[in-house]
Amino acid sequence: MNREEKNKFGNFVHEQRKKEEEVLEICQDIFANSRNELAVSMRYFQSALSALKIVPSGETQVLGTDGKLLYVSPQWLLPMFMQNKVVINRLYLHELLHCLFCHLWSRKEREWRIWDLAADIAVENILDELYQKAVYIRPNSFRREKYQQWKTEHKVLTAEILYYDLLKCEEEEIVRLEQEFRKDDHHFWYTPNSRSGMADRQKKWEEMRRKMQTEMELFSKEAAGDSPGLVEHLQAENRKRYDYREFLRKFSVLKEEMQVDMDSFDPIYYHFGMETYGNMPLIEPLETKEMKKIEDFVIVIDTSMSCNGSLIRRFLEETYSVLAESESFFRKIQVHIIQCDEKIQDDQVIHNQKEMEAYLEDFNVRGFGGTDFRPAFTYVEHLIKMGAFQRLRGLLYFTDGYGTFPAKMPPYDTAFVFMKDDYRDVDVPPWAIKLILDTQALERKEDYYEY
Repeated sequence: MNREEKNKFGNFVHEQRKKEEEVLEICQDIFANSRNELAVSMRYFQSALSALKIVPSGETQVLGTDGKLLYVSPQWLLPMFMQNKVVINRLYLHELLHCLFCHLWSRKEREWRIWDLAADIAVENILDELYQKAVYIRPNSFRREKYQQWKTEHKVLTAEILYYDLLKCEEEEIVRLEQEFRKDDHHFWYTPNSRSGMADRQKKWEEMRRKMQTEMELFSKEAAGDSPGLVEHLQAENRKRYDYREFLRKFSVLKEEMQVDMDSFDPIYYHFGMETYGNMPLIEPLETKEMKKIEDFVIVIDTSMSCNGSLIRRFLEETYSVLAESESFFRKIQVHIIQCDEKIQDDQVIHNQKEMEAYLEDFNVRGFGGTDFRPAFTYVEHLIKMGAFQRLRGLLYFTDGYGTFPAKMPPYDTAFVFMKDDYRDVDVPPWAIKLILDTQALERKEDYYEY
């Protein structure tokens, strides 16, 4: 390449860089304008609005994000800015909501196409309930009809809940829903850049989401009143997910058992003592070992009219599966399974795995009256006085949450395990542990929710 050709090439590269800088500057100006409009009307989004760096990209036809960068097509952005700025604002917020609710990283083993659609529907539902001039576009009749259909079964339309509803849909309906709700480019969710540092990005957005909920509930009550769907979604997503199996293990305690503790036995010193001094080992293995075991406790089943028999059985099966784990029992165990509505209906005592299996095989719900928690606690107090327990570790009360709680704190740990299809809060006495089970998750053996 001669000097003249080098100069031409250099000028070409310079012009290209200048055009790219101009395009980037224009894109940044447009999104700066969008950020200002969104921040004025919804100031609780301020932190999120500055979290994504704008990058013009030829890899997308609209917008997309990997949780760190916001990729934008200049060919789409510039004409749309002249045509309808609300669409830009709305799609910008669409991307931020995906990040805030961690849709990019929460797919797990779910089918990606259905998950992407569920995430879009969840976000669009929030946007359709934000009656703010900067983002509001009146939803069409198809959207309103679908929202009404889903909300007859679910209070909050999270991506997780919608995913399992969408799995039941025929292909034709999935295509129609994609045409209506798919607005952005999700392929950036699955690129190496998105997977790199995934845990740190997710943690950053989760923290931002928690702060947003706090601000909306404490400092922006008027704004929260204008955005009830967003508040409920934040509350649902910010609940700590907790595995019921781990929750049940909280009722285990440390107790000494007569068993060789091989972890504290050093065979080298043992052998050295035997060889040097004859029949005199330097270190003897401990004859006891401290192990986690499940002590006596009570399971109370609410058998009022509002409780579902199949869910009760599923709860018992899940509890049994933890109790039946290796090294879960003391040599003698006593578990009272009490059925109670407004009075005690049945009390079965389980001592071993075979009795539990037999109980589950012949299990029948008894009761179907009103709900009152007090009789169960009175009955357990009577059992303690009668010497029925050597040491009662705790009580699990499986219920739908609508009943009268005892006023007095019992002398043992108590957990109320609520089965809920929605995210309405349940008040419990300050001395009680509260666990809320998503009934669909219980049936799928997935995560549970803890307050």
